[in-house]
Amino acid sequence: MKAKKYFLRLFLVILGYSLTCSAFTAQASSEELTAEEQLLKGIHSISSHKLFAYVKELAAEKYAGRLTGTKEYNTCVDWIASLLKKWGIAPAGNNGTYVQAFPNPYTLVFEGCEVYIHLPYQDSVIKKRYQYEDDFIPGSTSGSGEATAKVIYVGYGITAPELGYDDYKGVDVKGKIVLMEREAPVSPNDDQELFMKWRPYSFHQYKLENAVAHGAKGMLYNYGPIANPNNSYREDFIYSHVGKVVVSDVFSGTGYEHQAVVEKIKETLAPNSFSTGKVFTIKNHTEHHPDGIGYNVLGLLEGSDPKLKDEVIVFGGHLDHLGRCYELMPGANDNASGVSVILGVAEAMADRDLKPRRSVLFLFFGAEEQGVVGSEYYLEHPSFPLEKTVAFINLDGVGCGDKLRALAAKNYPALWRFIDKANQKFIHRMIEATHFANLARPRLDAARFMWKGIPTISFSASGAPSYYHITKDNIDTITPEILEDLAQLLFVALLHMANQDSVDFR
Repeated sequence: MKAKKYFLRLFLVILGYSLTCSAFTAQASSEELTAEEQLLKGIHSISSHKLFAYVKELAAEKYAGRLTGTKEYNTCVDWIASLLKKWGIAPAGNNGTYVQAFPNPYTLVFEGCEVYIHLPYQDSVIKKRYQYEDDFIPGSTSGSGEATAKVIYVGYGITAPELGYDDYKGVDVKGKIVLMEREAPVSPNDDQELFMKWRPYSFHQYKLENAVAHGAKGMLYNYGPIANPNNSYREDFIYSHVGKVVVSDVFSGTGYEHQAVVEKIKETLAPNSFSTGKVFTIKNHTEHHPDGIGYNVLGLLEGSDPKLKDEVIVFGGHLDHLGRCYELMPGANDNASGVSVILGVAEAMADRDLKPRRSVLFLFFGAEEQGVVGSEYYLEHPSFPLEKTVAFINLDGVGCGDKLRALAAKNYPALWRFIDKANQKFIHRMIEATHFANLARPRLDAARFMWKGIPTISFSASGAPSYYHITKDNIDTITPEILEDLAQLLFVALLHMANQDSVDFR
């Protein structure tokens, strides 16, 4: 009996939905839709199948991992621009185009990269070679060549006289390979005031440049191992990112235990550098392009209200990923997922029946992975006055799982209310609203906007296995349903924001 009632209710729901859709079609041909009908029409136009197809396209081999500056990235830019044009979204880039160009050096990484340790055995030496991706990934901005030398452990690779701290004191790294940790020995989560004193030394670029300044010829960077093109390039400096296996082999037999050494540095804020006695070879095959050009993609849905159209809501995320290092890094979740949601919302909002009162700028950033450069450039050369930019909604890694996180939602409660209200009424997803201090080095385009005083919320997803900056970030990890729910949710929230008589999220 219960089963019969269930199927009867299901039948009535399906019948009602079909009749509603039919009514939409019939009414649209004879008269304008009501605001509520327009909203529902837009929601139902966004499908998980279409969004997943966008992710699949963006993560395809033909775009070669979307490294900003490459011809493959430029081809991807052209594809995004073609969609915006097809939907009637106006160009908002340079000289009447959809793109905004900016300087962006980049480095290509090719096969032939390796890391190995030289192990003395009787009267000979054994070469223990490490596994790509499991044990090491070549530095995405490494010089091309080979470095063989003894390894010196240099802690966090920091020289800070004003803090009475120098990881290079008492060790000679000239002509050697250095092993170092990422970040700094203090965290913004523990002591924000203290962290700000150490913050300049947490950047990858600083660490590499400091190693070069001390005469090192190579670096084993305890970072993942993951790929990361956010670093300096020095022609004769060879480096790779390594993980636990390599670090363990470096420390083996030295009398030091790695984790204990790191904890002591953090506790005492005193260096603990030493010569490990181990000999390593780092070999990378790269090609640097110092004159590379990057592109942001900008499309404007101009508001219909004569006054409110001058106010702009920015909706965006980064289009780029890591390219090849040396295998393809597809970047399905990071950030093809975010781009797919932006495209889904853009197409739905471009419907001629909607006519939002405020303008909405759809912004796809380049070079986020290379130092969050694209958004920085846009903010220095905005298409619309920043004081007229009422909010920025950022998407980054929204494709894996069944839960959403709204970073900085608690920083901007008035902005968050629009999104929360839309979720409560239409979508009913679990969303964790958090606060964002935004003190560390920039890892998101959202950080750049917040520093400019623009109210910003950045979305990500969780609740399923996902992979960061490695080859496994592919379409097999994507949850299409979370894409659909987020796109529908933000479509509703953005439309309500665009049509509100007055908003002040600052």
